[in-house]
Order: sequence, then C-alpha cells, then structure tokens
Amino acid sequence: MARSRLTVSKEDYLKAILEAEREGEHVISATLVHRLAVSAPAVTMAIRRLKKDGLVEVRQGQVQLTPEGRDIARRIVTRHHLIERMLSEIFGMDWYKVHDEAERLEHAVSDDFEQLLIEKLGTDGLCPHGNDAEPEPSASRRKRGLLQLSEAQQGSTYRVTATYERDRELLEFLDSRGIRPGVHVEVRERSYDKTVTLRTDTGVVSIGAPVADKVWLSLKK
Repeated sequence: MARSRLTVSKEDYLKAILEAEREGEHVISATLVHRLAVSAPAVTMAIRRLKKDGLVEVRQGQVQLTPEGRDIARRIVTRHHLIERMLSEIFGMDWYKVHDEAERLEHAVSDDFEQLLIEKLGTDGLCPHGNDAEPEPSASRRKRGLLQLSEAQQGSTYRVTATYERDRELLEFLDSRGIRPGVHVEVRERSYDKTVTLRTDTGVVSIGAPVADKVWLSLKK
C-alpha cells in the first residue's frame, strides 16, 4: 500500500497492535479501545477498513498484522524512536516530554528525513526512557537479568534501566522523585502493601506497586 493512502488513524492502529503484541498481549478489539482511548464502534470500523486494505487479519477474535501491516507498523515505531532520540540528544528536551512530541511528529517524517536521522543517530541507541524501538517483552527483559522495581530487594542498590513511556503524568511523577533511566536507587524498605521506599538523588521517596511495576532495574554497576 502506498504510504500516501495511509491515514494517521490507520498508522496509529497498526502501531498499537504491534506494541501490544510485543508486550505480550493477545490483541482483541478491547485492547485497542483501551490503548487508543476510542469507542468500541470506532475500533470495529477501523479494523474493517484495515482488513479491506490487507493490513490486518482477525482470527477467532484476535487481531493480527499481515506482513504488509507489520512492515508499516515497524516503520512507524522506528520513526517514533528516532524522533525521541533526536529531541533528547540533539535538542535537549526533557526525557518525560519527548514521547508525546514524537507521537505528533512520527506521521510527518519522510523517507529522506528518516535516513538523515539514522545517519546522525545510528540504529542501536535506546530512547530516553531506556527502551528499544519496538517494546521489549517482560520475559525478554527478565532473561537479561532485569527486574521490576516492585520486585526489588530491601537493602540493595539498583540502576534504573527503563520505564513505561506512554503516560506523561507517570513520567513527570518519576522524574520529580529522582527515578529516571541511568540513575541509581537504594531500596530502603518494602511494605506489606508492596509500597517501596527508596533513596534517590531527591531524598527518601515512597512508590506504590502500580508505579513500581512500570520501572525496570538492574543491579548496580
């Protein structure tokens, strides 16, 4: 399909499907309702159009990308990743702001500009949130020895490696408490309700389990 025939909406759906797959979800209509904050009828109509375009298939209620749909989705997430890195590494934008800005810009990137970004930034770097271009499944992170902040052991010091990036309020919350990729945190206490108390460069802070699940760590190096 020529890129000129793709709408921003279609690109958003394809990217959301790919990201959900990579994060270990079986993608159904409800998955897209949640991820894209749209109505169920809107998702039904969008899937119908994507099927007609040969970009998705639906098997037993599960939405799957076709090879063409997957290629397009990968191109979009790559461009998103490159834009995040450009905004951070070249323009110095705060790490917790770049995702939302990249969401707006990713649809406007031409092939020529994408190539310039690759030549400038390379293809191996992580985004400011510590993530690769395509989301890495939790199982893969664990195989590399990473763990979630909610699993961290009392008395140990860790390096923050990555955070969930699709929630601006979460990222600002983490930043205000000194929790960002690359910093070290010391686990002071784990409470019965799974609240984790840390020492960071802002002092002693407490993080609830829902937030701690969004932060990945490695042992201090």
